[in-house]
Amino acid sequence: MTETTLTTHELLRQRYGDAIPEQIISNPAIDLLLSHRSVRSYSNEPLPEGTLETLIAAAQSAATSSNLQTWSVVAVTDPERKERLATLAGNQNHIRRAPLFLVWLADLNRIAQAAEARQMPHDGLDYLEMWLVGVIDAALAAQNAVIAAESLGLGTVYIGAIRNQPLHVATELRLPPMVMPVFGMCVGKPNPDRPAAIKPRLPQAAVLHREVYQPEQVPPAVEHYNATMAAFYTAQRMNVEGDWVDHSAKRVAGPQSLSGRDVLRDVLHQLGFRLK
Repeated sequence: MTETTLTTHELLRQRYGDAIPEQIISNPAIDLLLSHRSVRSYSNEPLPEGTLETLIAAAQSAATSSNLQTWSVVAVTDPERKERLATLAGNQNHIRRAPLFLVWLADLNRIAQAAEARQMPHDGLDYLEMWLVGVIDAALAAQNAVIAAESLGLGTVYIGAIRNQPLHVATELRLPPMVMPVFGMCVGKPNPDRPAAIKPRLPQAAVLHREVYQPEQVPPAVEHYNATMAAFYTAQRMNVEGDWVDHSAKRVAGPQSLSGRDVLRDVLHQLGFRLK
């Protein structure tokens, strides 16, 4: 059975294991979302003309706080620049192989420059809230681009490691002050010889709380997910030690376990942000 012939129930089974929600409304858009998987292996096919512009049009159609549109993106196709960015992002080879690499940015510079051109104050940009708005705007825009790419038969994967060395990335991309790289994104045609699998997610009981937060429902849902992921690793022939809780706890054990562990305020200061 090919990916395009999977039913909604089959997609839900891959996404949730045996913890499938009882009531799901089905349509082609929902099925596309349920089909999402991270793609790290790409064919040598070039992207169709107009792909980049289409993805950006989709991205610009996402919600944005107060219509401030506090994000930008740098599209990278030059092999030498991709090589340098791949090295900065932990030597991830799929950055090199993808025909298109997008670096999504929280961008407060554009509003600052526009206000200064009219000699208008913009002190509000110096508050943490506005930096968060830029990060959220970038994430919303990028996810729209992912959905658009997948609707075109393309694959994507987010690259959070672009934050490992944000100052070097900023230099490589010639970012002006008050612009921060939030994450990268590979885009390309999936390699049919190395298909990506749909990775299970936590049962809805772990993330969905009705009316008020209900902590008692979380532990059993997490334990159920540990078993689901163990089955996934076995099916994918992945030699993984420990369960989801082990992996997650190790990832957040301390600053030494975080890839981009620079002190955020100092990094933002060097990027031109003056957060209060």
